[in-house]
Amino acid sequence: MYTFGSSLLALQVQDAAPPTGSGGMLQILADASPLSQIVLAIVFSVASWAIILFKTLSYRAVARQTATFLDVFRRSQKFSDVQAICPSLPSSPLVGVFQAGYAEITAQFRLTGQATGSPGTAPSRPILKSLEAVDRALIRAATSEVNKLERRLTFLATTASVTPFIGLFGTVVGITLAFQRIGATGSTNLAVVGPGISEALIATAAGLFAAIPAVIFYNHFVHRVKDFSAAMDDFALEFLNIAERNFT
Repeated sequence: MYTFGSSLLALQVQDAAPPTGSGGMLQILADASPLSQIVLAIVFSVASWAIILFKTLSYRAVARQTATFLDVFRRSQKFSDVQAICPSLPSSPLVGVFQAGYAEITAQFRLTGQATGSPGTAPSRPILKSLEAVDRALIRAATSEVNKLERRLTFLATTASVTPFIGLFGTVVGITLAFQRIGATGSTNLAVVGPGISEALIATAAGLFAAIPAVIFYNHFVHRVKDFSAAMDDFALEFLNIAERNFT
């Protein structure tokens, strides 16, 4: 349509001119539809950025404390020494895995009336009744720790998937309003067409602003969780090797 094309051309030409109202972009944001404001800040953008910041700091603590725990575990001669350091490393998922295996070993020794053993060279070492039970305890603990690490990541995935479509919906609404105003007034004046097109562009930008960082950091965090999961699997095998070598 000539009228719609001319209105878009007029909008481009008027970019260099000073705005008729005061406030510029802030005023446009203030006057935007509730849909645009929700997509831009309240529901998706602010919440997703808060999760991104929280997870970044959390995973840094996880990596740091995991390295400390592995160093203590490999230098210790007794499982009880490792257990003593666990409360000071609450962020490491390896702590939960170790405590599950240690608790299972202790329970088996208690049932047979033996004292809790260690990877040392005691003259009469305790014997495990079931190494498979220790393995199952380690697997359950690792699964629980992975679930903790993945907590809140689904919101980032939802944001990355949904917000572009919400922005597109806002764009359609804005363009529809522009056509309605043209039909109602019979004029393609910028003052008539501009507000609808402005809201449409804001909705599109808001959806992309929320979706792009969400999908980038979601993929990054999923990769970090896979690394932590692999570290737990390796640690479980190392724990089982020590238990088999010293308690069977």
